[in-house]
Amino acid sequence: MGKIETVDAYIQNAAEEARPILSEIRTLFTSTLPDAEEKISYNVPFYKYYGELGGYAAYKKHVSFGLGVDGFSDEMRERLESKGYKLGKGTMQIRFDQEVPRDEIIEMLRLKARVNEEK
Repeated sequence: MGKIETVDAYIQNAAEEARPILSEIRTLFTSTLPDAEEKISYNVPFYKYYGELGGYAAYKKHVSFGLGVDGFSDEMRERLESKGYKLGKGTMQIRFDQEVPRDEIIEMLRLKARVNEEK
């Protein structure tokens, strides 16, 4: 993609299949935590809210969403894996043929925001 300056530019320059997922995740960040700072960090969209919050990135066959190493409780991990999402330590892959797990992402954003507020 080259050097990207804004989240709008990042989404516009992503693969066509990734754009709807990227836009939806962006909306989840901005509507759930409107006071979070949106920026480009390490050439991908990233958000700060009382510290690092999380971000997302487009890849060849999926979009990766992450909140860091403490992003998923055991219950959340089990719920997402049962729906077919591939999870890393603090990241989730959303394939282009999958729905964005809106409710789970909102729940994780709220939890991570509370953790950050308490620090």
